[in-house]
Amino acid sequence: MTIIAHSSFSQSADSIESLRHFSGTVSVTNNGISLVPNFSLGKPAALALLSLGGKRFSFDPDIRFSLKGKPWTFLFWARYKLFTEGRFKMNTGVHLGMNFRTSTLPVNNVPTETIVLRRYLASELAPNYWLAKNISIGAYYLYSRGIDDGTVKNTHFITLNSNFTRIPLIKKIYLRAAPQVYFLNQDGKKGYYFNSTFALAKEDFPLAVTSTLNRELHSNIIGSKKFIWNLSLVYSFSKNLILKPAH
Repeated sequence: MTIIAHSSFSQSADSIESLRHFSGTVSVTNNGISLVPNFSLGKPAALALLSLGGKRFSFDPDIRFSLKGKPWTFLFWARYKLFTEGRFKMNTGVHLGMNFRTSTLPVNNVPTETIVLRRYLASELAPNYWLAKNISIGAYYLYSRGIDDGTVKNTHFITLNSNFTRIPLIKKIYLRAAPQVYFLNQDGKKGYYFNSTFALAKEDFPLAVTSTLNRELHSNIIGSKKFIWNLSLVYSFSKNLILKPAH
């Protein structure tokens, strides 16, 4: 099988087996913020959010490291687009999550800095309704089940969100904004939050500057922080992969 990558194509139907996309973002930030944004790494991080798939199904790894090279979080998503036509769209997905923490543990009776792995299984549902070409409203639900000892066993994460994908500023420069409110329940501990991500970008240019702000409204969740923010430099890319049968 031969793989050809480019942004557009025109081939006869009998010469192409299928079309796949490969897209994603790679970013560096002063403060790594988690998928559930009331938690953060608290230090600089590098993130790679990737997607490989077809029209409906995709494999979306989410890989996060501290800038010192220590693993932070790996999420291996399998996602499926349930509804793709018209204004209403809905995605669903499942993932295996791996969270890494550095702990001091006794090794041969000597205190040793050790990376401890904690695993999670999660599922998500994400309906969205497009009010206009660049404006959508939606909801998001994620359930996570902790596998290992010491993990949060049951997490419910529910958001009401909006997305303004292209607010024109000057010439080819535009702003993206994605404000949301969300509810979080972790083993019976509850919290309410406001969160928004802003991105400053330019047409046909792969780099953007983004910032995420997270404000606790009310919470009794252990480890929750009143206010979290970050600033990131993001590189985006997107390619089409044409898979042709080998001859």
